[in-house]
Amino acid sequence: MKVVILAGGYGTRISEESQFRPKPMIEIGGKPILWHIMKEYSYYGFNEFVICAGYKQHMIKQWFADYFLRCSDVTFDYSKGSNEMIIHDTDIDPWKVTVSDTGYGTMTGGRVKRIQKYVGNETFMLTYGDGLCDVDISKLVEFHKGHGKIATLTSVLVEQQKGVLDVAENNSVRAFREKSMNDGALINAGYMILEPEIFGYIDGDDTVFEKGPLEKLVSEGELMSYTHRGFWQCMDNAREKEILENLWDAGKAPWKKWND
Repeated sequence: MKVVILAGGYGTRISEESQFRPKPMIEIGGKPILWHIMKEYSYYGFNEFVICAGYKQHMIKQWFADYFLRCSDVTFDYSKGSNEMIIHDTDIDPWKVTVSDTGYGTMTGGRVKRIQKYVGNETFMLTYGDGLCDVDISKLVEFHKGHGKIATLTSVLVEQQKGVLDVAENNSVRAFREKSMNDGALINAGYMILEPEIFGYIDGDDTVFEKGPLEKLVSEGELMSYTHRGFWQCMDNAREKEILENLWDAGKAPWKKWND
């Protein structure tokens, strides 16, 4: 099953970083967040990726072009008047990666439509290139196969950011307590699984995947939610990047299930 990753947006809310590189290439622990996402899927045996690139897409292509050298000990031998490269130890991931330029201003649905030729008539996974999660992907796949619908998304409970007030009709505060997860709402965290019929729900480049296609699936009863109550964190701004960075540096990153 191929994994499609949306990696083409501008990342305007974290412009202090994204002005220099695509948002999915912003680093956590010295590696792009895109790499972390791919390592998650690879841990569960999913090693074929389609990257929907756009903004500064050449930087994503260049990173993967150099990836083998990054992961290998290499001798460059010029002593015989030629350029001989000898590969010694390598710790390369068993990935097959297609990086597709899906356009500069293309909407999320349009990006998915553009990579249809790389997915074909197969079930595939789809997620965003700016969020990390410790969802059990094998159980997510089992859930999707069990219900027989076109689409599954992973939903997570996001807690409120402020204290909770119980206010009476006369505007007096009857109680105050700190926020808890029970006060939050379920949101779409990505980590979706889709049947190939989904391409028929996307009109073109201007289609926002989260609007028309998903809303139509809801109306037809074809969208299911896999509720995940573990870790999930997006990286929309510098503060959220710092959260992820601190977890990684402390050796407490919940999404890291692979061995070094």
